[in-house]
Amino acid sequence: MGVALFVSAGLIFAVTLNPVITGVYFGGLVVLLFGVFAAERFSGAQEQAEIATPDWSVTVAAIESENDAVPHAIAITDRANRLVCANKAFLAAFGTKAAPPMLDAERPALEALNRAARNAWRDGEAVIEEFNDSKLRSWGVRATRAGRGDDHLIWRLVMKVVPTASEALKVDLSGPLSGILSRAGIEAAIAGPDGTIRSVGAGFAERAVGDREATLAGQQLVSFLRADERERIFFAREGRSGTPQTLIDVPLSEPALAGTSPTPEDGATLMLLVDGGVGVGSGWDGSAQAGVAQLEALLAQLPLGLAMTDRDGRFLFGNEAFLRSVGRGEGELPAFPTDLVVREDKTPLSDAVRRHGRGPATRGDMAVRLSSQVDEPVSMGLAGVRGLGEAAVLLSLADSSEETQLKRQVAQATKMQAVGQLAGGVAHDFNNVLTAIIGTCDLMLLRHTPGDSDYDDIQQIRANSNRAAALTRQLLAFSRQQTLRPEILQLPDVISEVGPLIKRLLGEKIDYHVQHDRNLGQVRADPQQLEQVIMNLAVNARDAINTNGAHGRTSKQDGQGRISLLTRSVKSHEVVKFGSEILPAADYTVLIVQDNGGGIPAEVLPKLFEPFFTTKELGKGTGLGLSTVYGIVKQTGGFIFADNVMTTSGRPMGARFTIYLPVHAGEAPQRRKVEAPETSSEWSAGGRVLLVEDEDMVRAVAERALVRAGYQITACSDGEDGLEAIQADSGFDIVVSDVVMPGMDGPAMVREIRKMHPHIPVLFMSGYAEEALRNDIDVPHMHFLPKPFSVAAITDKVAMVMAQARTEKAG
Repeated sequence: MGVALFVSAGLIFAVTLNPVITGVYFGGLVVLLFGVFAAERFSGAQEQAEIATPDWSVTVAAIESENDAVPHAIAITDRANRLVCANKAFLAAFGTKAAPPMLDAERPALEALNRAARNAWRDGEAVIEEFNDSKLRSWGVRATRAGRGDDHLIWRLVMKVVPTASEALKVDLSGPLSGILSRAGIEAAIAGPDGTIRSVGAGFAERAVGDREATLAGQQLVSFLRADERERIFFAREGRSGTPQTLIDVPLSEPALAGTSPTPEDGATLMLLVDGGVGVGSGWDGSAQAGVAQLEALLAQLPLGLAMTDRDGRFLFGNEAFLRSVGRGEGELPAFPTDLVVREDKTPLSDAVRRHGRGPATRGDMAVRLSSQVDEPVSMGLAGVRGLGEAAVLLSLADSSEETQLKRQVAQATKMQAVGQLAGGVAHDFNNVLTAIIGTCDLMLLRHTPGDSDYDDIQQIRANSNRAAALTRQLLAFSRQQTLRPEILQLPDVISEVGPLIKRLLGEKIDYHVQHDRNLGQVRADPQQLEQVIMNLAVNARDAINTNGAHGRTSKQDGQGRISLLTRSVKSHEVVKFGSEILPAADYTVLIVQDNGGGIPAEVLPKLFEPFFTTKELGKGTGLGLSTVYGIVKQTGGFIFADNVMTTSGRPMGARFTIYLPVHAGEAPQRRKVEAPETSSEWSAGGRVLLVEDEDMVRAVAERALVRAGYQITACSDGEDGLEAIQADSGFDIVVSDVVMPGMDGPAMVREIRKMHPHIPVLFMSGYAEEALRNDIDVPHMHFLPKPFSVAAITDKVAMVMAQARTEKAG
């Protein structure tokens, strides 16, 4: 266009030879072209703006939902995290000033929202299973990337309904239950402890005020009822022209525990007004029995355990929740309530039932112990009711089976923890004794040669001491205080290495079967300890097959014995489906050891992993095998479960131990390196040793062993003496110290010594696990020698530490 403009202007000048005319022509043409160009740009920008500006009112109408029983909050944000659009549920919950991910919540919840936003921008979608805001409301959150340019996030927040503490408070009088009761002549209302109405059924509202839609909440229940001179109850609106009512008061909440504040639900009651015309008010004849059967069918729908007796204490009926609470099956209701409790509670319960049945209408609670769970007292509610022919008593009992099971699990876990701490302490003290015995035997063997009369006896003492040391290691394994050397490994590799030994132990009469899953994740564990776990479980399974009653099992099934080792890969979403409260959601590599030894009796299962528990004959088991397995698995970070494999007929056909080891996300599995034994050949120059040990026997053995090796020893009995010795003489080459000592312990003493001599080598001795002590000691460049140790072990270790220190100093 520019070239054409100049060419046309040149032609005008060539024809007219007048520069003024040519200039006017050129200027006018330039102005005209500029106007056309500006008009096109303005119309294009306006059209683009119209296209780019969305109509958010349509979006709001699309995301609104008026019929959600659970709030669904929806918000749309741009890349600057600005709130672009939101529905009413979001605005009601968070307001207009809040936009995801910056909602009103605590820091951990906000960090979770920010991570979800980043993941959604990157991957297109992110989910948070549970998000708690500052008002303690729980939400499920999903963020989805959307828009033509993927420049918006759609946030969907669904409120999670938290169930109430008491199952009984789930009674919904606005649902079909109220209609069923009303058609049967029973009107229902829920009232608070002060008699104010909280909710009523539609039938109650109609008979009380003539309006089925009325809620009557906050009004006094008694204001809608009247009683005549014969103490018969009528609806006030109907007067004596209506039918008399029988008032049944059913408590809906248990009493508040001692030391806790009552909740708003404490004292809530379900008021049932039974119409006298339903055939249950004229005596215990056939029609009355039919009315009781009808009432039983209606009350069976309530989650609260309810039962009714006559005035003499005989059961008339009990709903399913009541039978479940007392440990009875369907149709197993006994003749009297006293048949359900222990002997000591029979007389008090019988007296209470007769007192409520023969006196005026009253209610109360009493603590009883059921024969099905003698260790757990329960609260039983009793209420005297009238209008069902003769007087009757209504019994209420909440189903506490899950609560009882939880209490037992907590008690079992507490007991196991206490026993583990005790076992660890005993093993530590016993290791000191064994150190003295083994060290003394080594010193005596240096003065005797094979063939001497005492040589074999000393060797026998030393062998038995080493056997006792193995038992202490099992105790430390149970208490999760042993020394582990974890590696990244594959479970099938460990099973293949220990397989030949298992086959020799099982013999030819037992079939050994191994099956591995594909794509198993690598785990981080001590391979030697893992081999011990597999060996212990295999030997235990062998005993179950070969004998009757190994760990309480029955004899094996017909046919050849069989032990199976299986590996499985379990993903986190599969763990969630398990619904386990013990096993957290994660990826696991699972080891299953299964036999056909007949299973484990139910009474033995809870005690399997307790130390020293065994059902084998005397002298045929220490009872530490499965407790050691438990300790190793737990210290490795895994979980172990024991159960029975059941036949289709429900009979146990074998035991199964399932071990869940978390998958390690890291480098590929490495082969184990065989470390060369530590020797003292690199060091023979002697040196001065500060030996600090509070146990006299251990100190004496260690001192004699190091003196024989050519070291100059200064022995101290506690940390204070050791610190004074090095303050008085700074010429020591190494500090050899116990960890746990009265007064100043070993780590505290070493920290003070390092202030004066920063580079002095330190060797700690202890009967506890090295891994646990390293976390507690926090002393850099320290070495560790586990107890019990031999004379050669301590001399070699001291020589190795001093040689290493000399090499570092020379470097």
